[in-house]
Amino acid sequence: QVQLVESGGGLVQAGGSLRLSCAASLRTFSNYVMAWFRQAPGKEREFVAAISWSGGTIYYADSVKGRFTISRDNAKNTVYLQMNSLEPEGTAVYYCAGRTAEWVARNKEAYNYWGQGTQVAVSS
Repeated sequence: QVQLVESGGGLVQAGGSLRLSCAASLRTFSNYVMAWFRQAPGKEREFVAAISWSGGTIYYADSVKGRFTISRDNAKNTVYLQMNSLEPEGTAVYYCAGRTAEWVARNKEAYNYWGQGTQVAVSS
């Protein structure tokens, strides 16, 4: 059974940083495209960042470009999201997602597996 477990969320002041981690119980983690999405209260779940199996292809949402960095360590079955210069608009539950395909997708419907989410709160 596939499990994705996020950690690293918390409360931070605007301008601060957090690093989220997602540990995957996937036998062939290196074959998976991985992504981060977020969902703020009363809003749709939205794309944040995605990374190909090799790390050679990375996409970011325009709202986080230049401030967030997605990375992965295939030896540790873990994907990360480094978040810098956080803004109050970044307050949301952040979800890790995975898909068994070669190309990197930005739409949530393309992802097969989801974690339970980790809460990030940014105070102004």
